[in-house]
Amino acid sequence: MERLYQHFISSTGVITDSRKIEVGALFFALHGASFDGNDYAVQALEQGASAAVIDREDILHGNPQYAERLLLVDDTLQALQALAQEHRRRLAIPIIAIAGSNGKTTTKELVSRVLAEKFEVSTTRGNLNNHIGVPLTLLSMTADTEFGVVEMGASAQGEIALLCSIAEPNYGILTNIGLSHLEGFGGVEGIRKGKGELFDHLNENGGRAFVPEEDVVLCEMAKARKDMAVEYYSRTIGEGFRSNLTGDYNRYNIAAAVEIGRYFEVADERIAEAILSFTPDNNRSQAVKTERNSLVVDCYNANPSSMEVALDNIATMEAEHKVLILGDMLELGEWSEEAHKTILRKADTIAERIILVGGEFAKAYNASEGLQSDYTLYPTTAEAVVALNKEPISDSLVLLKGSRGIRLEKLITEL
Repeated sequence: MERLYQHFISSTGVITDSRKIEVGALFFALHGASFDGNDYAVQALEQGASAAVIDREDILHGNPQYAERLLLVDDTLQALQALAQEHRRRLAIPIIAIAGSNGKTTTKELVSRVLAEKFEVSTTRGNLNNHIGVPLTLLSMTADTEFGVVEMGASAQGEIALLCSIAEPNYGILTNIGLSHLEGFGGVEGIRKGKGELFDHLNENGGRAFVPEEDVVLCEMAKARKDMAVEYYSRTIGEGFRSNLTGDYNRYNIAAAVEIGRYFEVADERIAEAILSFTPDNNRSQAVKTERNSLVVDCYNANPSSMEVALDNIATMEAEHKVLILGDMLELGEWSEEAHKTILRKADTIAERIILVGGEFAKAYNASEGLQSDYTLYPTTAEAVVALNKEPISDSLVLLKGSRGIRLEKLITEL
């Protein structure tokens, strides 16, 4: 590890994509479903990488001219994670982990901006929140970093525990316990257990959690961890702070940022400036005005919980005509049909026109009775694009909400 760490600190940073090699970077030859990074290790060195971490002996033996710059390990992913853990320990800075079913990225962005009013903050880029993204986030932190904000995503039990073992957060917040990745977690209790691994880590290591007092489930989970310090706060504390976020549900994310800012003694006026400076992008709760319609674009991802709050938000908005464009909620397994039917019953009370995209909503629609709205079904987003191009929607408030794999953002140009 010491040899690897010395290569790391003398490099310009870690890169895992051979197409983005920078001079002086440390290249990790990771494995993917259809590629082996080892095959590109020599190419990375030729393009200026300072060293390449590999786990195939034939690459080392076949390129003796690079013997000093080819670092052979048993497993490149495990080496990346171990290096990140070592770097985190040497930095010895406070780190707050943000996990939960919905709102992680928005909360991470708000918390990072608030803390940056007082500290030099390093944070997760985009949503690099998995077993590769979290190590890369940690390895992007420098000696100047005073505070780390790390988003942690998971689709199965054990994943948050792994990320906590690498990042060793001192503080944590669970945004909520919703119905995301039901299939991977093995049901509702599996989600609660899997997301609760963050609280388990804090409980075992003398950490502190920030918990909204109105959330019965999170409070129950917090109280079960007797050795975890807890800061309870009200979700109303975010009221009065202006933001560019749409949707009543975002007040929960704002409240978390306000609570954390106040805990770390950031002045309220600085908190307000930080929150107002954030404008959502990447199809997350975006309000978009086109020549013909007003859009709420929230199609980065979807699960039953986030779909319900998106519908609740549209229900409170005033508009003469409302159109819902809903894409399948993926990774629900055996719970899929019932979850989609539940969403249809709710959507049916909100808009006179509903467009469904994907096979899961089609199955649920065909199995439902008593629906009153005007429904149009498309197997794919591409087919919906063609149809909306021929028969455009105008003068309407339109919600686009669906899972990432459905790619509903392709419809924006037709609206």
